[in-house]
Amino acid sequence: QVQLVESGGGLVQAGGSLRLSCAASGSIFRLNAMGWYRQAPGKQREAVARITSGGSTNYADSVKGRFTISRDNAKNTVYLQMNSLKPEDTAVYYCNAEHASFSSLRDYWGRGTQVTVSS
Repeated sequence: QVQLVESGGGLVQAGGSLRLSCAASGSIFRLNAMGWYRQAPGKQREAVARITSGGSTNYADSVKGRFTISRDNAKNTVYLQMNSLKPEDTAVYYCNAEHASFSSLRDYWGRGTQVTVSS
């Protein structure tokens, strides 16, 4: 089992910044891609950013140029630096990790951290 714990959410004014962290722990063999998703009230969960184990990244169009995803493989941690935040970025942000073992490939999710951007 792998546990993902997010931190760093909070309330910020429009134009401000936040840095989210997600630490993986447990019986980790290999973490492949890791990423961030978000879900706003009344909306479906959407992908925000993703990073492979080799460091390749991709972003949702809505956050390109404002958000940066990174990871520390030694610490099994993924980060999301969010700059120039907008009210429409308000959502619960979830961490996701693809874990590979000898016998399986499985997605894990964190419980989420709330990000609220006031106008």
